[in-house]
Amino acid sequence: MGVGGCIALIAVGAILTFATDWEAESVNLDLVGVILMAVGLIGIATFTSMAKRRRAIVTPPTVIERDRQHDL
Repeated sequence: MGVGGCIALIAVGAILTFATDWEAESVNLDLVGVILMAVGLIGIATFTSMAKRRRAIVTPPTVIERDRQHDL
């Protein structure tokens, strides 16, 4: 799941928590929304930490010049 999926989880969780007033007997939608937002935040944190590891600094190769007199 990428950053877009994590943002979608956060958005759906926020909608369930703050913008709905549905009442269900067996499900607390406020809690489900908070859980979705937490999972989205954890996903973004994981994705960004993995992306930082992928961006390793690559040093250019060292060029060794040869002495042309010895090549003859």
